[in-house]
Amino acid sequence: MQQTEEVFVGVDVAKAGLSSCIHGRTGRCDLTNDESGIAAWLATLPQQAMIAVESTGCYHQLLVRLAHGSGRRAFVLNARDVYFYAKALGARGKSDRTDAQVIARYLAEHHASLRSWEPASDEQDRLQKLLRCRTGVVSKRESLRQVLRDVPQLDITALERQFDALLDDIDAQVAALIAQDADLKRKCATLSTITGIGPLGSAMLGALFSRIAFANGDAVVAYSGLDPRPNDSGARTGRRRLSKRGNPELRRQLYLAAFAATRSKALGPLYQSIKAKGFKPTQAMVILARKLLRVAWAVWKSEKAFDATMIGGLPACVKP
Repeated sequence: MQQTEEVFVGVDVAKAGLSSCIHGRTGRCDLTNDESGIAAWLATLPQQAMIAVESTGCYHQLLVRLAHGSGRRAFVLNARDVYFYAKALGARGKSDRTDAQVIARYLAEHHASLRSWEPASDEQDRLQKLLRCRTGVVSKRESLRQVLRDVPQLDITALERQFDALLDDIDAQVAALIAQDADLKRKCATLSTITGIGPLGSAMLGALFSRIAFANGDAVVAYSGLDPRPNDSGARTGRRRLSKRGNPELRRQLYLAAFAATRSKALGPLYQSIKAKGFKPTQAMVILARKLLRVAWAVWKSEKAFDATMIGGLPACVKP
């Protein structure tokens, strides 16, 4: 029986246009980043083609949605992974063509270990957009505060009230959206029983866990970027640093949850015991945040309310 040849397509994404290359072939194809242009281009590809793009926030979403709808496997790659992969290949320049070629080669070599893109439901998509919007509003608010900090004679009280009203509106819409899904509402309520996890944290974790079927707690930690990376050589034990591969806002929420937990009767003693083992306050906070994330995943899967005994003592681990 003749086997079908696999075709690996890399696409460099911009707001208005796309550049694509097929691994092992010369030349490139340029197309517009709109539905008609992408549909016409997909029609030229074999059905077994695999298509990869870097995550670009929003500009890649139409492509992967149409590619998935056409029955082809689409992959959204971590831009940082592709960047270091290109450097390892000795790339001496950067262009749309070379970027597409690197993406195609990366896909050809790593597709077996990659998770193909799957569309979110309409509710999941709306929830993710609201949470991203809230993150952006908070970030812009803090930026404005920094800009206006040195001009105290400017009264920003009215502006602060507008920001508060906008954030309250977003939070109300997030709560209403979660309430529409009985299963999600119940599980988010269970997540809220975890010490340090509030409404925003439970909504963010609920949106994540309902969207991605993680294999285990280790996979969740790796996704979040809270996993420490070794830097050892021979007998030398180097300093561990977090990979920081995932959503920075998720890490921020977990850190805030850990900060709140340190002041609780349930988990405060655990935080102190971690520091007593020689960890600095920030390191201890990261370790506690990582523990809370693992507990959140266990609570989500079991749908059992949080019990402080779910968090064990400090494991034999290295400094983050």
